[in-house]
Amino acid sequence: MHRRGKLMFLTLAAAVLVTAGGVLVYPVLRTLPRSSRVVEWIRHPEEHPTWAIRAGERCGDAPFQFPTSGYIGFVWGDSFRPFHRHSGIDIFGGSAPGLTPVMAVSDGYVTRLAEWKASLILRIPSDPLQPERQIWVYYTHLADPQGQSLIDEAFPPGIEEKFVQVGTLLGWQGNYSGRADAPVGVHLHISVVKDDGRGKFLDERRIENTLDPSPYFGLDLKATQWKQDPFMCQN
Repeated sequence: MHRRGKLMFLTLAAAVLVTAGGVLVYPVLRTLPRSSRVVEWIRHPEEHPTWAIRAGERCGDAPFQFPTSGYIGFVWGDSFRPFHRHSGIDIFGGSAPGLTPVMAVSDGYVTRLAEWKASLILRIPSDPLQPERQIWVYYTHLADPQGQSLIDEAFPPGIEEKFVQVGTLLGWQGNYSGRADAPVGVHLHISVVKDDGRGKFLDERRIENTLDPSPYFGLDLKATQWKQDPFMCQN
């Protein structure tokens, strides 16, 4: 009985480990097909013109317009490594840094912290989906590999609460990763960030501090299943 009990324990432990490993690895595996398409787009964007959304495009009656042109390569909830979940969407322009414009998705108020080389955040006082709450829209990777900003000069470091209208030019797509000479592909990362309840934005790096961008853009941009892409409006 002792040997039988030990065998049952080991079998159960192995099952738990396999299940846990599957839970951790599955989201990464689910993202791999999109990763390969991102690489293909970066290398040969001219061969895939139908993959791209356009700056200013709006899916149906969605409250936000798309802020830039390019291929939506990664979406909300994608995973690039265990214990990681992507907090926004990545739109790859298929160009060199500083060439693909980035615009405001909605009317709002722009802030750029003094230490931000490549990021801006847009405060929207009344969420178009839940008017009683405030939300924020975070933009990043707006710098070249060395951290030279590609944000428009109208938004210098330290600027706070500058009103902009939807479609206002904010800057250009870049590939700054946060470390000099360690570039990522040229793209815009954009996310919808929750308010902390005291008029400030939460840490965008944690997915639980962000909102599913799908209803804001009128497109299914949540990585909850294996999805076909490219992600395109069905207007």
